[in-house]
Order: sequence, then C-alpha cells, then structure tokens
Amino acid sequence: MDQVKAMKVFVRIYERSSFTLAAADLNLPRATLTHTLNQFEAWLGTRLLERSTRRVRPTLDGEAYYRRCVQLLAELEEAELAFREVAPKGLLRVDLHGTLAKYFVIPALPQFMARYPQIQLSLSESDRFVDLIAEGVDCVLRAGTLGDSALIGRRVANLRQVTCASPDYLRRFGEPERLADLSHHRAVNYVSRTTAKLFPFEFMVAGQRQEVAIDGALSVFGAEVYKASAVAGLGIIQCPHYGVAQQMAQGLLQEILVETPPPPMPVSVLYPHNRHMSPRVRVFVDWLAQVFAQAD
Repeated sequence: MDQVKAMKVFVRIYERSSFTLAAADLNLPRATLTHTLNQFEAWLGTRLLERSTRRVRPTLDGEAYYRRCVQLLAELEEAELAFREVAPKGLLRVDLHGTLAKYFVIPALPQFMARYPQIQLSLSESDRFVDLIAEGVDCVLRAGTLGDSALIGRRVANLRQVTCASPDYLRRFGEPERLADLSHHRAVNYVSRTTAKLFPFEFMVAGQRQEVAIDGALSVFGAEVYKASAVAGLGIIQCPHYGVAQQMAQGLLQEILVETPPPPMPVSVLYPHNRHMSPRVRVFVDWLAQVFAQAD
C-alpha cells in the first residue's frame, strides 16, 4: 500500500466532507478513493470516517489521525524540496479580494508562474467569508481588519487610503478644511458585503484613529459603484488610493482633508491554523509580500 497516497486521499475526503468533491480535487475516480480509504482503514485497524448517504464525518480516531497526517505530509514535502532541490509543485487554490487581484496580483502573476512552473494555480474572486477547509482553499487574500480566530494571518501590506470628492461636489458644498466641517457635507456610504453594515469614515488625528459621522442618503455595494457615485458628485468617499489614482490624475476626483488622512488599509493572507503551511503556500505568500512591497 502507498501510505502517502492513502494519507492524501484521507486528508482530502476529511477536509471536503465528500468523496465526490475530494475525487474532483485529486482528479481521481470516486471508486478509487473509496477503495483506497477502505484499504487504509483495514491496514490501520480503525475506522477514520463515518459514511452515510447524506454525509461524511470523522471518528475520534479520524480527528486525531488527520492532525498527524497534515503535519506529516507537509514535513515530507519540505524534506523532498530540501534534499532533492526541487521546486514546489502541485495544485494551489487561492481566493482573492477582487480589486487587489485586479490592481496588484494579476499584473504580476506571470513572474510567479515563470518562477514556479510546476505549481498549478486555481484562483477565485470574492470578498466573502470562505471556509477554507470545507471549500478546499489553501489561502485567501483579504483587505481590512482580521476577525476569524480559526485562521492565521500574515500582513503583506498597509495601503494608503484617501478621502475624496468630485470638483463639482466641492463647488456646491465647499471644501472641508477640518473634520468639524463635515457636519455640513454628504457621504456616499459603502456597505460591507460580509456584514451588511456601513463602513465608518475614519481619520488619523495626532496618531489616533477618530471616527466621524457624515450624513448621506446613498448607500452602495461594490467598489466600482462607490467610485462612480463620487465622480457623479453624490458625496464624499474614503477608499484605497490605488483604486482612485486614475480618477484623481484625470481631475475627476480631488483629495480632501490631507492633514487628517484615513488609517491605512491592512492587507493579509489567511490560512487555517490547524494546517501546516505547505511549500506551495509559503512561496506564494512570500511572493505576494514582495509584490505589495514593490507597489507601496
């Protein structure tokens, strides 16, 4: 029996809670996974997964063995890379924040793929919460403050943010010179897709973060609609500088309250805390850090 192959099969079935999804991930027939797992359990002398027509769930032995397997498989891959001097290889699934993918990751991706030709990348785009284990995703790139304790985060950037409005809006309402002036202004509110709450307007004052309430009749989902609303003169917005740099250069938007800018936006890569970081994930995370460092 190929024990390493059997461990990989068991780990993928455990993580996906499905023979069908695991078979698709491993590009193997479902019957092969069933046969491999049955043989593996017989060889170990214990049942790792309880199967029914509706679900797959681990036994107590399966829970314990899974933790050992992910550690062993990661160590085996690292040992192979160290002693055989081979490059990381295999499938790497990454879920990306949409605008970060558009402005930073995709333009630089040819460099990564040329450097690591044996890594097969599968990219998806979303800003939602992703269950990395259940969905078979290795890591996610996200913007904003981290809140999920089940994930480990590595900060790869702190991106400059700006407060801005259109010249037409500023002609009608006047340009605010201090935060107190915002009581006479209008905001375009940005709604979080994950929490359905409005993002607050925040400013750095003497090194401290200060939140300011600004009246606004318009609330939007989505970065492109948010920017377009500001360009149309509907109110003040706050967003990362990279997202509006072109509009500012064209004179469609103007930065305001420069002396009290918004706090920078953290960008992090997240991966499960109970899974060893594989060499594939490690080189991708290191590469992302380089991409954002060069763009900063």
